[in-house]
Amino acid sequence: MRKRNHFIGLWLNDQEYKHLMKQCSVSGLTASAMIRHTVMGVQLRPRPPDTYAALLRELSAIGNNANQIAYWANVQHSISETDIRRAAAMVYEAWRLVKETL
Repeated sequence: MRKRNHFIGLWLNDQEYKHLMKQCSVSGLTASAMIRHTVMGVQLRPRPPDTYAALLRELSAIGNNANQIAYWANVQHSISETDIRRAAAMVYEAWRLVKETL
């Protein structure tokens, strides 16, 4: 059974159509989904880059490795606090750079 029971036809000029298609491309939505979201007042955001998920997995792995190294170094008492802070700052900087790309 159909979820949406009301159809609205829409005529656009060339400029409006190009703008709609550009917005669809940026958001990753279809034209009908784009219009529905706009009508409902949803704030649309650009679609993340295709490599974003892989990048987040890599950053997560780096963070996990840093935690394992910190744990081992803490148990062995073989790393200075400065080295731990430096490693944590590098992980934080990587996350900051990723957030800036969005």
